[in-house]
Amino acid sequence: MEFKLSEEQLMIQQAAKDFAQNELLPEVIERDDAQKFPTQQIKKMGELGFMGMMVNENYGGSGLDTLSYVLVMEELSKVDASASVVVSVNNSLVCWGLETYGTEEQKQKYLTKLASGEIIGAFCLSEPEAGSDATSQKTTAIDKGDHYILNGTKNWITNGSTAEVYLVIAQTDVEKGHKGINALIVEKGMEGFEIGPKENKLGIRGSDTHSLIFNDVKVPKENRIGEDGFGFKFAMKTLAGGRIGIAAQALGIAAGAYELSKKYAKERKAFGTEIANHQAIAFKLADMHTKIQAARHLVYQSACDKDNGDDYTLSGAMAKLYASEVAMETAVEAVQIHGGNGFVKDYHVERMMRDAKITQIYEGTSEIQKIVISRSILKD
Repeated sequence: MEFKLSEEQLMIQQAAKDFAQNELLPEVIERDDAQKFPTQQIKKMGELGFMGMMVNENYGGSGLDTLSYVLVMEELSKVDASASVVVSVNNSLVCWGLETYGTEEQKQKYLTKLASGEIIGAFCLSEPEAGSDATSQKTTAIDKGDHYILNGTKNWITNGSTAEVYLVIAQTDVEKGHKGINALIVEKGMEGFEIGPKENKLGIRGSDTHSLIFNDVKVPKENRIGEDGFGFKFAMKTLAGGRIGIAAQALGIAAGAYELSKKYAKERKAFGTEIANHQAIAFKLADMHTKIQAARHLVYQSACDKDNGDDYTLSGAMAKLYASEVAMETAVEAVQIHGGNGFVKDYHVERMMRDAKITQIYEGTSEIQKIVISRSILKD
């Protein structure tokens, strides 16, 4: 299938590319070293409309399609995956969930600020004992009539300390299993809500990842998203779209590593000629380019499925699975092509290799994607 981008989509893609080169590339290495959150860059992306791309303009968003969002994610991720994951979480996991399932009051109170980039959000599902097995929630939200009392711990939370709004998945009725889980909107500053230590990570080090602790946090009943017991379905439906964003991030990491490798191979000389002229290197570049193009088609297809109102569970899982594998493989080969230079920070590819790994883990591991894919293709 040919994906012919519209003039508007091409303009959005170019705007993201220019921003990545002019605003993200400077000091990206320093931010990675210091684990520094890209505060000013995120603010500017909010001004550009990147933080609520698919949200209706009535709620402060850009009102764009999923493919445009994917194009932006790809370009940002070519340069700085730490910044792009903030965009992904805010768009795919927080804004989309609120706009799709939130009440009008919730949208007016929270979505407008999130979509405009005035504030950012976080999605809180994972726990110390509930990662891939999302039904094993230990965090509880006890129904007290007009409010819930929230207790428990969430971990690996992107935007953990920088968010102002948190969508928290918690168990209300253990006897009902996954049908007794709810999704609650928690605000920073609520009494009993504490932010744990920052994680010292292998990659995406500019993104702030924390554990969150809830000790008898009183959450108003009007902060529940959807009907009682809808929380697990809410999480799964939200993550299905989130996979598209992370697939686009993985695609961008792979494409960025490939572009740097091609440029390096055409400049670096060995045995009297540019290393691109050596078949060993040329074939690596050929494999990288081919796999990236295949991944791009899968990612774009999943975005189009979502835009067309088709079921994107299968296409999103395939895109996420394959793009993340290509990202890891391409980044490793990029380091190899750069030789000794690839092992030092100045050439960027070692950071891309570290960043690529997480795309095979978060928002559903590669193993979980294979479960989703296999169930989908075998259910008939």
